[in-house]
Amino acid sequence: MQEFDHPIAVMDATCALCSWGARMIHRLDRTGQIRIAPIQSATGAALMRRHGLDPLDPDSWLFIEDGVMWRDFDAVIRLGLRAGGLGRLCGILYVLPRPVRDWLYARIARNRYALFGHADMCALPDPTFRARLMS
Repeated sequence: MQEFDHPIAVMDATCALCSWGARMIHRLDRTGQIRIAPIQSATGAALMRRHGLDPLDPDSWLFIEDGVMWRDFDAVIRLGLRAGGLGRLCGILYVLPRPVRDWLYARIARNRYALFGHADMCALPDPTFRARLMS
C-alpha cells in the first residue's frame, strides 16, 4: 500500500458520532490537509487491515500522520492537536490514564449506534467536505 503525503483519519462512515467527528475535522483543519477515509471505502479498509484491525468490525478510529498510526482516543487526541483551534481541547483527554481512556473509548465505540444513531457521512452535500473523502 502506498504511503500518503497527508494525514488520514479512518472512521466508520455509518456512525453518527463519527460523521460529526468528520465534520469537525473539516471545520477545524483550516489547512485542508487532513483526509478522511471511511472504513467502508477500499482505502479505509486497506488501512485498517494494514494496522491489524478488522474493517468489518469498525470499533476503532485511526489517525495516520507521517507514517505513525494512532488509534481510538489517542487518534482523536492527536487529530485534534493536528487540526488546531478548538480541536486542541482533545488534548485534555491525556489527563486520563491510558487504561481509563481505552476502557472509556471501548464502551462508547461498542454502544455508538445506540447512543448516537446512524448517519451517512458520504452523503453530506458540502463539496469541499466531500473532497476530503478518500475512496
